[in-house]
Amino acid sequence: MSDPSERAVQLRELISFHNEAYFVHDEPAIADAEYDVLIRELRELEANHPEIATTDSVSNRVGARVSETFSSVQHAAAMLSLDNAFDSSELRSWCERMSKATQRSSDELVFSVEPKIDGLAMSITYENGQLTRAATRGDGRVGEEVTANVRTIANVPHTLSSLTGTGRLDVRGEVFLAKADFEAMNSRQRAEGAKEFANPRNAAAGSLRQKDPTMTAQRPLSFLAYQLEIIDGYRNLASLTQHRETLALIGEMGFFIAPETRSEVGPDAMIARCDWFESHRHDLLYEIDGVVVKI
Repeated sequence: MSDPSERAVQLRELISFHNEAYFVHDEPAIADAEYDVLIRELRELEANHPEIATTDSVSNRVGARVSETFSSVQHAAAMLSLDNAFDSSELRSWCERMSKATQRSSDELVFSVEPKIDGLAMSITYENGQLTRAATRGDGRVGEEVTANVRTIANVPHTLSSLTGTGRLDVRGEVFLAKADFEAMNSRQRAEGAKEFANPRNAAAGSLRQKDPTMTAQRPLSFLAYQLEIIDGYRNLASLTQHRETLALIGEMGFFIAPETRSEVGPDAMIARCDWFESHRHDLLYEIDGVVVKI
């Protein structure tokens, strides 16, 4: 077995390389599952050998530095990473931890089970109902300002006419290319003798990062919303206490919500729904690289 310190250095260099390829150049060199294995190995090494842990380790960061193509903006609330579970036993262990944390029986816990869209994470800011800014995740705290490009996405509302009250909020989700739209794009590329896109995620990221918004407008991008962050104001929304209520509100605002999202009670039903996604992933209109489970 290699020295833990040496292996940690190797892992940090490798993860940094893959972060750069994925988040900056939109050219991932490995699958997400392989990347998750590297992150997990590094975190376990640092947990088992605290003396080699560093405060600036890539195990503590989301994404990578932002590219120099666009201006950098700081997110009002950080875009955090997700914890990973690789099988049902790890999901059940997580449920037990959440049961203790909430002081409820795990069979009473209500889970939201959602598709993990293989796209580009985006935070869209609205002030008093008007779209004012859009930014990529970047490193989780600082992202790229791509407002003009996001304004060209057909299903992104410019005005939240159904929302009452005043204030500032972020609607978060994924910019993606539907499978059918991706195939149509590649058909056009072939017809024109141009290079085909490798996969929908890369094509979506490359389309969004065009310096000329008119180029982005020519690509059939879509946006799927899954989170609402109230930055200030909108006290009338303080009554929202459940995630499904928040998703319903986002839908009423005019955003596309994953129709496959379900609320399930207890670990057994939640795991069964995760298995459903595994069985039906090829039937969905978009590519997914996993399932997101929230309490």
